[in-house]
Amino acid sequence: MTLTRRQALRLLALGTVAAGTSGCSLFAGTPQPRLLPSAAPLPAPFRVPLPVPVIAKPTRTDGAADYYDLAQRAADLEILPGLTTRIRGYDGSFPGPTIQARSGRRTVVRVSNGLDAPTVTHLHGGHTPPESDGYPTDLVQPGTRRDHTFPLDQRAATLWYHDHRMDYTGPQVWNGLAGFFLVGDAEEEALPLPAGERDIPLMICDRSFAADGSMHYPGFADRPGVREPYMGGVLGDVILVNGAPWPELRVARARYRLRLLNASNARAYELSLSPGGTIVQIGSDGGLLTAPKPLSRLRLAPAERADVIVDFSAHRVGDHVELRNLAGEGPQARVMRFLVDRAEKDDSAIPRTLSVVERLDPAKARMTRDFEFTSGSLHGGTGWLINGRPYAPGRIEARPRLGDVEIWRLTSDVAHPVHLHLAHFQVLSVNGERQAGPPEWKDTVELRDAQTVEIITRFTGYRGRYVMHCHNLEHEDMAMMADFEVV
Repeated sequence: MTLTRRQALRLLALGTVAAGTSGCSLFAGTPQPRLLPSAAPLPAPFRVPLPVPVIAKPTRTDGAADYYDLAQRAADLEILPGLTTRIRGYDGSFPGPTIQARSGRRTVVRVSNGLDAPTVTHLHGGHTPPESDGYPTDLVQPGTRRDHTFPLDQRAATLWYHDHRMDYTGPQVWNGLAGFFLVGDAEEEALPLPAGERDIPLMICDRSFAADGSMHYPGFADRPGVREPYMGGVLGDVILVNGAPWPELRVARARYRLRLLNASNARAYELSLSPGGTIVQIGSDGGLLTAPKPLSRLRLAPAERADVIVDFSAHRVGDHVELRNLAGEGPQARVMRFLVDRAEKDDSAIPRTLSVVERLDPAKARMTRDFEFTSGSLHGGTGWLINGRPYAPGRIEARPRLGDVEIWRLTSDVAHPVHLHLAHFQVLSVNGERQAGPPEWKDTVELRDAQTVEIITRFTGYRGRYVMHCHNLEHEDMAMMADFEVV
């Protein structure tokens, strides 16, 4: 009997489960993420304080909207002690300013390009009209600007904005074009969760540095993509949190809300506390969970977010608590450290019930679609394909109808974090096993090696053209993207 490629991938996925393996490729020769060593000396950990991104202030407000101006420009920062790094960031910072918005209130962001290359800005996790979504060829040329209108008809959630230029997302984000976009609503504000200075966004990413302090990236100067052997993804050897290497945060003996974002190009993290402790997850990509989820470790693939509560009252003043990466080795196994340095009153709590999350019914799905994420031939070399084809802007791979529920079956060769624009979704099954527990809203799901994941979503809000793609940014830039159109 001759197997189709899809059948072979599914059999390999079942073999992975039966063997109990994870993290190793079943496809010899398929490019894997690779570490790019720094030429600059790696700094000692926990020597610099954690920076907290500045809160963007509206340039004006009216009865209908808040208006923000973000200027993309280069700036020289000291990221590694004693060295200067040229970044390309929003308002010349890395991360960019944090925008705090409110569900249901229109937010207009004007992005001005003061760089020497075109850019595209995408609100990741935004329920956004197509003309403001950051389609990869909606270029903002140097010296021009573009207004992005975000109606924010969605739940409170930790979102982020970043560059999305076709073929160049990897180097653009690597060099600093990313920032937080936090959406709040009345439901979340009514909960006694940690707030104010105890509500902290943490952008975690890895970077590598040349001897002069510049952010080293193995791309071509004259064409898109990365050089061999980095086509599987670029891994940095310096872990940055909010743009600082292995920083330290002084905390009180109290609960803290940490908004975790994996903004790495290709690195996944298995986060845990040392010398032990519980991470209580309260939110995912699409906002609050139905109930708190106590965890000893938390995995985040590129672009995934998790809102968590860490209670430092279990520690004494003077204790150190380290956030570690169980998926890393050596320096990459460390992320940041907390120093418990004071006692303070804490009125926060973790409610037993957080929110009501509608469970989408598979019986109401109008259609099931299959998408295979695999490597393949591209322009005489290796690229990354969806259903055997490289990305072609304007070629529509699916036309869901507005208001319809659909199931999309995603199959991988090696690991691919898959991001769907416009529509949040729920994970139905992994390798044929239905997911137990309460539903949660996601916009990015990690496919592990030789894995099939079914997601279910309802297409609401807007008709128009959007994209689905792998959020390993090197895979994305090497053609692992597809258009769909809501009709």
